[in-house]
Amino acid sequence: MTTPAKAPLIEARDLRVTFEIRRPSDLPWTTPPKLRAVNGVSFTLEEGKTLGIVGESGCGKSTLARALIRMLPAEGEVIWEGKTDLLKLSPRQMLKHRADIQMIFQDPLAALDPRMTVGEIIAEPLRTHRPRMGARARKEKVREMMEKVGLLPNQINRYPHEFSGGQCQRIGIARALVVEPKLLICDEPVSALDVSIQAQVIALLEDLRRELGLTIVFIAHDLSVVRHVCDEVLVLYLGQMMETGESKALFRQPEHPYTQALLSAVPIPDPKVERSKTLITLEGDLPSPLNPPSGCPLRTRCGRATEVCAQTPPVRHRAASTVVCHHPGPAEALQDVLAEG
Repeated sequence: MTTPAKAPLIEARDLRVTFEIRRPSDLPWTTPPKLRAVNGVSFTLEEGKTLGIVGESGCGKSTLARALIRMLPAEGEVIWEGKTDLLKLSPRQMLKHRADIQMIFQDPLAALDPRMTVGEIIAEPLRTHRPRMGARARKEKVREMMEKVGLLPNQINRYPHEFSGGQCQRIGIARALVVEPKLLICDEPVSALDVSIQAQVIALLEDLRRELGLTIVFIAHDLSVVRHVCDEVLVLYLGQMMETGESKALFRQPEHPYTQALLSAVPIPDPKVERSKTLITLEGDLPSPLNPPSGCPLRTRCGRATEVCAQTPPVRHRAASTVVCHHPGPAEALQDVLAEG
């Protein structure tokens, strides 16, 4: 008897986030222009996997993450465990799922309440989602989580300003994981930290993922980090998906010009290879999301663009990836660099 396939932990279907931008000079009866921050993004994420979301600043990475957990209004569908559309739930119904989906933010110190001690910060989700847990059990759970993330139990009564940036991020991780979530969303969790501390926090997240069986959405600018920690990658540009697929396949042979440009900018540890590589550059600046180009949003900056690119690009499915482009294909200049990397 064939065992039925297990549904993805979370699935986004045609997810859209639109903001109305009203300027002080606009008259009250006029229709404000709309900014499509996320425009028709779809993906599935299996339990226990890590999805990396990459792209330039302003491409919609953080907006997409916040839409998944209902921090922003969105259209489309976000299917949880194959049966529940999170976007259709009332606030009371959504509260039942909050413990299953937790988030780590970019600025560790700004994400912590300066008036609360470390113990109070980490215990706050327990008071919300497990109100029947006693004070003693709650304190033990907090101490246990502090040890898991590398904090000393005797620091439980200190305040956030007494910790370094890396320690503050560990506090944020402990707060997110204390309620044992199924999905952890990391919104550029290491971009505000020193390089040496970044490596420690990434190693910690990797250890916790294996130990706790976490599913992770990992947002980052650094593609070398994404390559190291993610099973799958989703590339965004102006709120639209450019390419997605298995991490190894996408890094080995990217087909979208935008993905290739991002990868060519990643520094290579070998100085000889770094000096000899050909940098793939995009022309001009990022267009305004209030007035994006028609068709493929990259066409005003892409060296492969032709007249057909003014039309909506087709979705092309490969063995281990999906690319949205009129002219996909390997970049010869990247092959040696990717082999070395």
